[in-house]
Amino acid sequence: MAEVQVQEKGGKGGKVRSKKQNTRVDMTPMVDLGFLLITFFMFTTTFSKPNVMDLGLPAKPKEDQPKPPPTEIKLSNSISLLLGKNNKIFWHQQDPTSLTDQNLNETTYDREGIRKIIEKAKAGAVDKTKFTVIIKPTDDAVYKNFVDILDEMAITKSEQYGVTDVKPWEKAIYDRKVGNNGAAATPATK
Repeated sequence: MAEVQVQEKGGKGGKVRSKKQNTRVDMTPMVDLGFLLITFFMFTTTFSKPNVMDLGLPAKPKEDQPKPPPTEIKLSNSISLLLGKNNKIFWHQQDPTSLTDQNLNETTYDREGIRKIIEKAKAGAVDKTKFTVIIKPTDDAVYKNFVDILDEMAITKSEQYGVTDVKPWEKAIYDRKVGNNGAAATPATK
């Protein structure tokens, strides 16, 4: 608490002066109140919630159920997207024998790029109800580009899409196109 200390001087007669009062304020209660307020606000604040993206994954089949037959996707009803490094995206509608450097096409992530490519491929599909987009991120791709492609699936209303690994024959063409000479080379054996 605050206390007032008064110092008395022995006085010999004379004038009576008002005594100077030396005041001292004890800061302990105010510091306690400060810590109580800090603690109160720390416990009552809400932390920012992390942004989570929902992915609709298929249910895991039970062991006693037979496995479904593998799904065949026709080239005329699909488009393959390769997410590459440096924010590059490549697309094709080719099989392993006909894919070359010339028909592995590069585009951009904006509405004039990949969105038009997907819409054009969907319009040219033989069976528009079975049109499938196959997304293949490379090891060099960044997560932001993957999220951008999933956003494009929602914008273009492409309900059937899948995420898979880049096939070795696609990887070889991709490496030649991007210029990853070291990644495509195989070590020599004696």
